Amino acid sequence: MANVEQTMDEHLSESLTDNLLLILEGLGNSDDVAIREIQIDLSADRCIQGAVVYMEGLSNLHAMIDSLLSCCASGEQQHFSSDELLEYCKNVVISTGTVHDLDGMEELFSALLSGYSILLLEGCLRVLAIGTKELTARSVEEPNVQSVVRGPREGFTEVLRWNTSMLRRKIKDRHLWMESMQIGRITKTDVVIAYVKNIVSEEVLLEVKERLANIDIDAILESNYIEEQIKDKQLTSFPTVFNTERPDVIAAGLMEGRVAILVDGTPFALLVPALFTQFFQSSEDYYQPADFSTLIRLLRFLSFGLALLTPSFYIAITTFHQEMLPTTLLYNLASQREGVPFPAFIEAIMMEVTFEILREASVRMPKTIGQSISIVGTLVIGQAAVEAGLVSAAMVIVVSITAISNFVLPAFNLGITIRIIRFLLMMLAASFGLFGIFLGIVALVVHMCGLSSFGVSYMSPLAPFHLSDQKDTFFRFPLTKMFTRSKAFPQKNLVRQKRR
Repeated sequence: MANVEQTMDEHLSESLTDNLLLILEGLGNSDDVAIREIQIDLSADRCIQGAVVYMEGLSNLHAMIDSLLSCCASGEQQHFSSDELLEYCKNVVISTGTVHDLDGMEELFSALLSGYSILLLEGCLRVLAIGTKELTARSVEEPNVQSVVRGPREGFTEVLRWNTSMLRRKIKDRHLWMESMQIGRITKTDVVIAYVKNIVSEEVLLEVKERLANIDIDAILESNYIEEQIKDKQLTSFPTVFNTERPDVIAAGLMEGRVAILVDGTPFALLVPALFTQFFQSSEDYYQPADFSTLIRLLRFLSFGLALLTPSFYIAITTFHQEMLPTTLLYNLASQREGVPFPAFIEAIMMEVTFEILREASVRMPKTIGQSISIVGTLVIGQAAVEAGLVSAAMVIVVSITAISNFVLPAFNLGITIRIIRFLLMMLAASFGLFGIFLGIVALVVHMCGLSSFGVSYMSPLAPFHLSDQKDTFFRFPLTKMFTRSKAFPQKNLVRQKRR
């Protein structure tokens, strides 16, 4: 094994047999390594031995093999050397896929494991890597997480080149540049950086490239591996890198001057810089009339507040500030809680934890029964808990409103943040009442204002405040009124459309 590792960085041998043995040893004689030996006749009494090496399941080389087997030289081609024959095969014989010259074992293994077929000839120190990748993956489908009523129904897949082609279909401009790299010492995962050259800021682009280049990890299996490595601050629950499985969202982000990061093997692409208000925006906002989109967006901000504060307000008011309630409502709540043996905080914790367990169970269970179990479980457990006197009916209503409001947000990862912070605010409410909630909100705002995403303030365009960007923050103005791109982060070209 030590000899194999030492030979990896060396050049190839002129002996076809030695090269094939080295390839097999380097891959541990794996069963999916396929070798097709061929013989190319140059004349009646002269031939050159060769072989095609490929990985079963990654390559489809039927057309290329047929071309090689039908390669019979005549005339001056009888006197070809091995190097000349390899060049002839590269320029004339092989007409399918891309072809690259390789002269080292490390390059050979990298190409072979990426789906290329390797052509080796006896007496030749070079080999050809032929693009015969066989893409086997699920077809383009509608995204499950970020679905829309009106808009494109296609979502990214696990195949990187399919994803880049979907972006090319939406942005047919030569300034859409895509740069490839491999990240992961062992997995060598293909990663593509996409941006619109004449819009994106060079500072942001260089920062993205630098952070990606500094990643030193053995495996990249999903885009979150990269997200955690490149985000500005680790000790925060707020997402500072936007992720989506919708090509139209990525295309819109590129047109705003952002940078997209696409990772092979996952349908979720990353978009940076990411702003807090961006997580309240849906692609459907721009496919519906402006007045309706504005109403829905305001509803999302309201749902954010309800999901974050409803349980803590209930705990604070019923525990410390009963005088804030109308007398009739106070009597009703008091009568409901008369037989409940736990304080409001414990009551809320019990219901919230129970709902989180039901939520996770519905996600992990088979789809055919997961949804029914979550709905039936919530109704049955809630009703049984009220009848048993463990919780009050008002608490069931509060938890239900909180859970439903959490689902209104289009960004799933922001919903996770709300679930975490909600428990902290409930603790503050149980300890200090409304004063504790106020302190928690102040600390939360200070923390959010201190966040950044690739050098851009996370709370832009609210802090710092940009008046022109308010056309697409809480409200969504008609597209005919949005003449410039966002000023929240630097760009080369701010003009979106000419004024009429």
